[in-house]
Amino acid sequence: MTIIKMTAAQVARKLIEKQPLFILDVRNTDAYDDWKIEGHNFEYLNIPYFDLLDGVEEIIPKLPTDKDVLVVCAKEGSSVMVAEMVAEAGRDVFYLEGGMKSWSSYLEPIKVGDLTDGGEMYQFVRLGKGCLSYMVISEGEAAIIDAVRFTEVFTNFAKEKNVEIKHVFDTHLHADHISGGRHIAEATGATYYLPPKDAEEVVFDYTPLEDGLTVKVGASQIEVGALYSPGHTIGSTSFIVDSKYLLTGDILFIDSIGRPDLAGLAEDWVGDLRETLYRRYRELVEDLIVLPAHFMIIEELNEDGTVAKRLGDLFAENHGLNIESEEEFRHTVTDNLPPQPNAYQQIRQVNMGKITPDNEEQTEMEIGPNRCAVR
Repeated sequence: MTIIKMTAAQVARKLIEKQPLFILDVRNTDAYDDWKIEGHNFEYLNIPYFDLLDGVEEIIPKLPTDKDVLVVCAKEGSSVMVAEMVAEAGRDVFYLEGGMKSWSSYLEPIKVGDLTDGGEMYQFVRLGKGCLSYMVISEGEAAIIDAVRFTEVFTNFAKEKNVEIKHVFDTHLHADHISGGRHIAEATGATYYLPPKDAEEVVFDYTPLEDGLTVKVGASQIEVGALYSPGHTIGSTSFIVDSKYLLTGDILFIDSIGRPDLAGLAEDWVGDLRETLYRRYRELVEDLIVLPAHFMIIEELNEDGTVAKRLGDLFAENHGLNIESEEEFRHTVTDNLPPQPNAYQQIRQVNMGKITPDNEEQTEMEIGPNRCAVR
């Protein structure tokens, strides 16, 4: 029988197209329980690699014959060895190229919609980490919002589209993943914007991203307008693009709301969070399409793989937007916090420019799910 590698891009297609896949995850149980490849029609079997060293005979009957079987480990090596044993037992099998490390870093660019005079909005979906980045394109120019650290994905995409990256924004100082924003700006000559209230400790130059700032992209005058919206961080800033899209950063998600504690100031910032969600956003047009910086669960993906929903629908359906009592809101937001993101303090230091870890260290910092939301 044959053993074939499957790339993260191929797994992403199966996920988005809701195809079936059986995943044999050979990482340790604690790693699997913390974070795995999520999919609408995926089935799972977790057997640690060390339990399979004497052979795979016992698990062969558990592997289906009517769908692809994918062996997954942390970095690839163990999954190749297990896949070889499965193949020797007479079964066709795949292994994930690069393991969970490659799944964590893969970005799927998906067009969200059209903008004025031929402009386009793209969402870059980091399926393994739940991160969402954006590129606004208009008449040869581009703006990027909340870029992750894989800068070549964005610069190569801009080359494919034959556009010049002019502006790069971070909605806030990220704590769950390393930003690629300032590095893209340095590589392309673009202007890098960061909210000054989040940038008090940064050690590099930036352009202040402040309430009411409007930046035009392209000759078609697409406006990327800034809306101060604190709560996840004290500097958190949203964007209204082309009077059509509301980019909410980590303040508002499709199925949840942002956590206010990643700088250790949950009690201080919970009032800001409520003010943003219950007053600032309520003053906006309900037909705006919300585009967050993260998703939490696979069910938040639309049929085309995008993560986007009308603001008015979120006012009706998102529990975090429907807590009438301020006291209950405070308890909900401060009592229902998931564990802190992996290495979030170091990630904040990286995003301030205070430390410069190598690529392997950055990968280790980002391993695991994102945890930016209140449960």
